[in-house]
Amino acid sequence: MAEHGAVLLEARGIDKSFFNVKVLDGVDLTLRTGEIHALLGENGAGKSTLVKILTGAYRRDAGTLRLAGEEIEPLSVAEAQALSIGTVYQEVNLLDNLTVAENLYLGRQPLRFGMVDRRRMRADARALLARYGLDVDPDETLSAYSVAIRQVIAIARAVDLSGRVLFLDEPTASLDAREVEMVFSILRRLRAEGLSIVIITHFLDQVYAIADRITVLRNGRMVGSAAIADLPRRDLVSLMLGRELEAETHRRPVEVAVDDGPAAFRFRNFGRRGSVRPFDMDIRHGEVIGIAGLLGSGRSETAFLLFGIDKADSGTVEIDGKPVTLSSPVDAISHGFGFCPEERKTDGIVADLSVRENIVLALQARRGWARPIGYRESLALAEHYIKALDIRPPDPERPIKFLSGGNQQKAILARWLATDPRLLILDEPTRGIDIGAHAEIIRLIEKLREEGVALVVISSEIEELVAYASRVVVLSDRTHLRELTGDEINAATIVNAMAMAAGEAA
Repeated sequence: MAEHGAVLLEARGIDKSFFNVKVLDGVDLTLRTGEIHALLGENGAGKSTLVKILTGAYRRDAGTLRLAGEEIEPLSVAEAQALSIGTVYQEVNLLDNLTVAENLYLGRQPLRFGMVDRRRMRADARALLARYGLDVDPDETLSAYSVAIRQVIAIARAVDLSGRVLFLDEPTASLDAREVEMVFSILRRLRAEGLSIVIITHFLDQVYAIADRITVLRNGRMVGSAAIADLPRRDLVSLMLGRELEAETHRRPVEVAVDDGPAAFRFRNFGRRGSVRPFDMDIRHGEVIGIAGLLGSGRSETAFLLFGIDKADSGTVEIDGKPVTLSSPVDAISHGFGFCPEERKTDGIVADLSVRENIVLALQARRGWARPIGYRESLALAEHYIKALDIRPPDPERPIKFLSGGNQQKAILARWLATDPRLLILDEPTRGIDIGAHAEIIRLIEKLREEGVALVVISSEIEELVAYASRVVVLSDRTHLRELTGDEINAATIVNAMAMAAGEAA
């Protein structure tokens, strides 16, 4: 692919630490005039930190920034905007209660005799919106319009404020395919006009549809940068995961038995617009369904649907051959479902409650608050699971916030085991815990499978899935792309499948 224009924005050797933890380590980024540049990486790679440095929200610890060859030092977002560098975040930073025109010119309204010149502001807004092909009433409140329209309005404001460089953080996360194409058509138009755009996204299909160049961060370092034509999907996924597939096959160490009986849980055409495309899934007693995919592929969204946190807008659910409704987690719990979320500190534990109180929460929810669990019963339950799972320290009255991450995770697992679950959904159950707790949780997953519990386990640790999964469902761009069984379940096949677009080999 031919190069685009001259180098416009350069970052060289960027370092940044928080509380003595280095989050960026010598990162480079080169952005050319009139190109769309995808900045990619898994959670914790350092993407957002780098963007905040480039847009004035953070100060770097080391390194240099140059704009059109001149060294710059933006000390605030306003200073970055004055240097022609704008940003649109995933959560559109506009005000729904103001009009479209007021949002476009907030903080810089045209004045006449010391008062806001609303007539001129409306006219300017109409002219600006026409540039983006939007037939939008500038006097209408922003809340009247879809997320996609609001996203374009935010882009219009940012470009009008800056005009040379635009950073977009997950601009299509909440959009459907038609809305994505509307936004992309505008980005292509802006690129043709010479604007330089950096887009952060987890959707690989979209990267290959819109980007000219890709830079990949991993663990705070830049691990690769290339023109889109020179970086096949398979190589891109390898860069993001840090795995050389030719040297790593990781076939399962033991054959995992698969129950060939009827499925206890059947999901058909199950999906939610803007979250996960409709999928089919059968889950049998005593098997582990592994869920693999890059961040943003729809892994956690699948878990939210299965547990009723997000309500599906298509499809059906059957349990033991009988149709059921999953409108909420209460419905899911009543049918014997349990769920351990990825973000245990914010979504899992109730930090100020004791270990005992955290363990009995789900059982109390199943029984209903009209039948409270007494102290003696809750203490007996807590002590049983503290011993069974080796939760340390073994103090049921200790506030759970004072436990290590691994012991917090075991307490959340205990919460669901106390309900005698039929289906247990685990989202990244071993992330961020010590080696000892990690091994204990893997053993617990295997023990539950042997006892006949059905499990759905989401993990970015591919070797774990290879070791214990009966089947592995691979997701890409919100789509359940492929189901692997038997000898297909190895690291190379899983990562190759992750690198595919829907229906298209890498």
